[in-house]
Amino acid sequence: MKKIFTVATTYWLVLAAINGQIAVPDVHSHMYADSTGLYVVHPTKGDTFFQKVRIYPFTYRKIARLPKGTANGVEWNFEDTSFQGTIYYGLIKTEGIRFPQPVFFKRNLKIQHGRAKLNIKKTFRGKYDFVEWEKTGRLILGYRIVDANGQFLYDGKVNLKGKGPFTTDITLTEGPFVQMLTDTSVVISLRTSSPTVVAIQVNGKMYYTPDRRDTTVHEIPITGLSPTTQYSYTVFYGDWKESYSFETAPRKGSRTSFTWAFASDSRSGQGGGERSIYGTNAYILKKMTTLALQRGAKFFQFTGDMIDGYKTDPDVMNLEYANFKNAVRYYWHYAPMYIGMGNHEALMRAFDNGIAIDRFPFADASSEALFAQHFVNPLNGPVSEDGEPYDPNPDQMDFPSYKENVYYYTYDNVAVIVMNSNYWYAPSTGKIPLVSGNVHGYIMDAQLKWLDTVVRKLEADPDIDHVFVTMHTPAFPNGGHARDDMWYHGNNDIRPYINGQPHPKGIIERRDELLDIVVNRCSKCVSLLHGDEHNYSRLILTSKTPIYPPHWDKKRLHLSRPFTQITNGAAGAPYYAQEQLPWSDDVQIFSTLNALVLFHVQGKRIDMEVVDPDTFAEIERVRLR
Repeated sequence: MKKIFTVATTYWLVLAAINGQIAVPDVHSHMYADSTGLYVVHPTKGDTFFQKVRIYPFTYRKIARLPKGTANGVEWNFEDTSFQGTIYYGLIKTEGIRFPQPVFFKRNLKIQHGRAKLNIKKTFRGKYDFVEWEKTGRLILGYRIVDANGQFLYDGKVNLKGKGPFTTDITLTEGPFVQMLTDTSVVISLRTSSPTVVAIQVNGKMYYTPDRRDTTVHEIPITGLSPTTQYSYTVFYGDWKESYSFETAPRKGSRTSFTWAFASDSRSGQGGGERSIYGTNAYILKKMTTLALQRGAKFFQFTGDMIDGYKTDPDVMNLEYANFKNAVRYYWHYAPMYIGMGNHEALMRAFDNGIAIDRFPFADASSEALFAQHFVNPLNGPVSEDGEPYDPNPDQMDFPSYKENVYYYTYDNVAVIVMNSNYWYAPSTGKIPLVSGNVHGYIMDAQLKWLDTVVRKLEADPDIDHVFVTMHTPAFPNGGHARDDMWYHGNNDIRPYINGQPHPKGIIERRDELLDIVVNRCSKCVSLLHGDEHNYSRLILTSKTPIYPPHWDKKRLHLSRPFTQITNGAAGAPYYAQEQLPWSDDVQIFSTLNALVLFHVQGKRIDMEVVDPDTFAEIERVRLR
């Protein structure tokens, strides 16, 4: 056997022999594990490509750890003497404040040799003590960590007790977030810095962490509510409390007038500052979500590429996910956000020769598993791709789970179906025939069958008038992704491989099967909602729209009606300009401005308004139905 060792940078290391204990899923091919670790062997050339992992300078455990109380204030210890940077800080008032946030002080701290100290007794006394900690012995300190190059890393907060000495107390590190809203129930989710039981008071009744067990991750169901009713809720954690509110949904099929929001692609942008808070464009996200709240959006659908992703270390992505959730918290305290997966949510195993696949074990270490740990979505999707004809082992789970990354939900007379077009995604497309995996944009069989079943169910539901189907990758790219999505420059040979065997259907054939369901079999389907391309566009497909490459020799799909594709990947990621494609003449509008899509539903009528959240300028307004 010939072994190839690539020249490594200081950031790349061949994994230790402990990885030899990891079983390679049977859905992959030419991949092995032994005492040397994980590796891929080319079946004809004999070349061997070893797994490698990048050593990242910043992780959640390193950056998001709470500072410790001291005699006079707090101290940060990042346990890395090479770490230099700056900490901005300020007090946070929660009582009577709708959007609690730090009021940053006029000075900052320097991180030197991985440490920084703040003297609270000296800094926040007298006229600077607007939270009255000198009287109560309680304060919440907000802070922002920036590295020596000016890269924003993390916005955090810490609850403190004492007047000197100070003690770090239990802190609400994420949330509370309004989730899974219905006409009579809601789930409030949050995370605490240490295990505890959380209580939530709604309408005079107390609801607790399930089983009243000490935990840091809390998903608390609130039931027995009335439709279309505004409720205040108060979260009690330790000796602290915070209050917000939510409004329940109308009864299904009430056909009230309401607005909801849609966007995608908020990974790091250019321009410095908050446009890149380690993994996400917090500047645009904050403006976008607060605008949605101000315009009365009852829920917000965000379909993928929240973060930079493409990491081999899950704790780096934990930091990026935390920054995304922190940026949208002003909306999420009050109304639900439904999140879908994109390609930048990829958590990988990477090998020499550019080989990259979805991380395994799938049950707890895959892109899908990490996504489910961070978001609370409905559990009404398919199980996995297990059981399909290409499943190598029908008696065991061989694929990642669809739990919380494929689902649907309803609000009044609207249903939204959330797909995952980056399931079991292998980022190295050209290497998929060697190692197996799914390509960017391909909907596999079990998910497609589930979509068909849900569409039939919603078609027969008299309370649902409008169905939207959303997935990250456009069926028809228009600017930035002609090389992939569901087109690949017209190359139908692109398809997933399972256990070394190609799927019988290519990407364009699978695209047509998807369109047949949402256009020809679903009279209620209003639009496909996509992201991935960092722009806003609206495409109207008709039976005359050219959608095939030259010399297409396979079955052609006939569209039974005009259909709208809306792409809005303009939530802060770096822009793409328009490309010339066969269907470009049917693109009604194309914009590189940041964009928030607002759907105004009035019974069986839908108007769409598209607004630049940075300037509030209108991009377009159009009647969809």
